[in-house]
Amino acid sequence: MLRGSGLARQFFEKPPWRPPLKRKTPTTAALLVLSVVLMTALITYSSWIDTSVVFIENSNDKNNTMVVSKKPKTPVPIQRIEIPLNCTASKNQTQTCPTDYPKTFQTQDIDPSLNPVCPDYFRWIHEDLRPWKTSGITRDTVERAKGSATFHLVIKGSKVYVKNYRPAIQTRDVFTIWGIQQLLRKYPGGLPDLEIMFDTEDRPAIRSRDYRGPNATAPPPLFRYCGDKKTLDIVFPDWSFWGWAEINIKPWESILKDVKHGNNKIKWTDREPYAYWKGNPFVDVNRQDLLKCNVTDQQDWNARLFIQDWILEGQQGFKQSNVADQCTYRYKIYIEGYAWSVSEKYILACDSVTLMVQPQFYDFFMRSMQPVDHYWPVRNDDKCRSLKFAVDWGNNHKKKAQEIGKAASSFMQEQLKMDYVYDYMFHLLNEYAKLLKFEPIIPQGATELCSEVIACHAEGLQGRKKKFMMESLVKGPSITNPCTLPPPYDPRALAAFLRRKNNSILQVKKWETGYWESLNKQ
Repeated sequence: MLRGSGLARQFFEKPPWRPPLKRKTPTTAALLVLSVVLMTALITYSSWIDTSVVFIENSNDKNNTMVVSKKPKTPVPIQRIEIPLNCTASKNQTQTCPTDYPKTFQTQDIDPSLNPVCPDYFRWIHEDLRPWKTSGITRDTVERAKGSATFHLVIKGSKVYVKNYRPAIQTRDVFTIWGIQQLLRKYPGGLPDLEIMFDTEDRPAIRSRDYRGPNATAPPPLFRYCGDKKTLDIVFPDWSFWGWAEINIKPWESILKDVKHGNNKIKWTDREPYAYWKGNPFVDVNRQDLLKCNVTDQQDWNARLFIQDWILEGQQGFKQSNVADQCTYRYKIYIEGYAWSVSEKYILACDSVTLMVQPQFYDFFMRSMQPVDHYWPVRNDDKCRSLKFAVDWGNNHKKKAQEIGKAASSFMQEQLKMDYVYDYMFHLLNEYAKLLKFEPIIPQGATELCSEVIACHAEGLQGRKKKFMMESLVKGPSITNPCTLPPPYDPRALAAFLRRKNNSILQVKKWETGYWESLNKQ
């Protein structure tokens, strides 16, 4: 077969014999033409290469020279600079913000239009801001969010000013503001002047039903960590991406590295073939209901459930709460607490199959994940039977189960890496600022905050607060542009996406019903 091809003939067949042609003596004209061609080529070549000298010999002059090059020119790479915190030497001195941090960031992107498109969940930025697309955002609209806000944050001339309204839970406000500071270190000069109201409580507060009808006013824009289908709060990355000092959860970038290593310790097929959950059940009755599914002498629902006592865990040095050490079961359960739970991303990062008890709330990235692709949906009204079916199904379909777990962990590692978290914040705040119909001002009583003011003399929680800040510190300005924000969903495409998600959940329910019907017939 190979010898019959044209390519094979070039290698295997001998060329036909032809008599040698009589060699002609080159003419003066031919030599002149050849010289002109060579000279033109060398001149062209020298226009884009580094300079050096070579000698060209001919019969008339043995010392002709031409400036050419040894190496092609390449763009001089931009050196990534690192700028440490400029902390005062003494704690008795008042820490001030530096004035010499770069005002802009320089990138080495030849063509910014070729930047990678952001992950698909960035499209939800457009949906979250849609309530103000027509009306815009006035000062009065922003001020009406004050009653629910924890703090008022203003960016003016690339500086951050904060006015606190009420205490936050633990250090949520501190690490959220710290995260925004790191965004400004990564993309200095990348954010316009703006004002936002931020609520660090768990549940969304701006009910969509209060802003319907012909005489309805625009809803107040309120930033928080989660939303649901009945509210209009603007969803923002939660504080734990920069660390949760109270319970010794490292910054997300470190967690991703640790979990990736932890995933490789035990192969999926060698893990415990049950559904695992460990957490605080006392924050919500839904979690308390989950505990009924734990294994007993009389019943095994394929679940292994453990209560987390954070006070005792803290006293014992958090030895039993390392996220990277909890990827030892084939299945891990995610269930909401009082609202959405920070634990979601840590559970999805394990390449165990996430068994997601039907959630009410969503964070900024979850809306683009699909059931059966990235997780397995579990009924909220019949948890125990649903969990047992999910585990039995996965143990009988190991290849598909492993694919689901791997898809989720890959999503976390690749599409939720910190670069994309910062890019999400960058685009959300920029798109939000475009809607403002007023000039942002620094409110009376606001304090200028920068990374130095927040971190240099940070104390408490046995040093973890400052440790996590140093660990999550952006070392210096980025040398690449943010990813390219994708356009809004086409209404029909969004409807099809949501329909597919709902159909996948219905399909699992159908399989589950058939499973129990077949067992009851036995």
